Amino acid sequence: MDVKLLIDGIMRQTTVLIAQLSTGAGIRAPLSHVADQVFLDLASEIEAQGVTRKVAADMFGLALRSYQKKVQRLTESASVRDRTLWEAVLDFLTANGSVPRERLFERFRADAAEDVAAVLNDLVAEGIIYTTGRGQSTVYGLSTEADRQRVLQSDREESLDAMIWITLYRKASTLRALSSSLVLEPARVEAAIARLRADGRVRETEGVLSAETFLVPVGSTKGWEAAVFDHFSAASRAIAAKVRRGKLRSAADDEVGGATLTFEVRGGHPFEQEVRRLLSKVRADVNDLWSRVDRYNETCPIPEDEQVRVTFYFGQMVEEGEVNRPEEER
Repeated sequence: MDVKLLIDGIMRQTTVLIAQLSTGAGIRAPLSHVADQVFLDLASEIEAQGVTRKVAADMFGLALRSYQKKVQRLTESASVRDRTLWEAVLDFLTANGSVPRERLFERFRADAAEDVAAVLNDLVAEGIIYTTGRGQSTVYGLSTEADRQRVLQSDREESLDAMIWITLYRKASTLRALSSSLVLEPARVEAAIARLRADGRVRETEGVLSAETFLVPVGSTKGWEAAVFDHFSAASRAIAAKVRRGKLRSAADDEVGGATLTFEVRGGHPFEQEVRRLLSKVRADVNDLWSRVDRYNETCPIPEDEQVRVTFYFGQMVEEGEVNRPEEER
């Protein structure tokens, strides 16, 4: 097996995903920390596999002393983040009050105009800022402090709660370990845990936090980040499990693994609708099975030491009008 070839391919595809997430919907998420965070997380996972620091340093092409100093430096600065365009626009309006559209775009001329416009539209839609006038005479200003804080705090709390919820569902943890793995201040994590415990989503036993269930309903925008992370994590862990078992081929009776099929159809194709509806069909079948299993488990609980957790992940992508175009032209 050519492991380096596989790693290079996964890294390329992962960077494409990160680029899409960081620029989607006009939001420009800060990325200055990504390279360092990748190094820090990768180093931590390699050492967790039982690899010594000397060998880990060699894998990165570093001398042991340089490796140790880099890990220490990054660990100390892992909580530092740059500001997003979204936050920069808010800071500018906070400092200047009501601002004409022309002045706003002049201030952020180094950023793409469509990105600035998308951020302004999002902020208005969220009720964080208001707008009056039309065209070039449009003026933007901050909503009341109370309104802004209510919206911002609510969104941040819901996203954080969902991410912590799924993390604890996948693996029980302590408050300290959870704060470290998510690179968050313990106070924020503790507040989120309190909210999750209050509504029964998380429990604590002798200092260990865990969650029995995790569910983001179809159509919900709350917890979307956690749902995407859960899907990505499930696929990654399944591949890792396959590698650990040393079974680098598929078998008819596999319980761990996956399959990827691509259908080529066109408008009016006899199987077009059947192919397009695969996601909704599989989702309905799986949700029905999950509900039946859940109802049975409520009446006949399974002791923790006898539980077997099976994670089934699935997905679908449709590409239209660009399938045969070279990548650089898309």
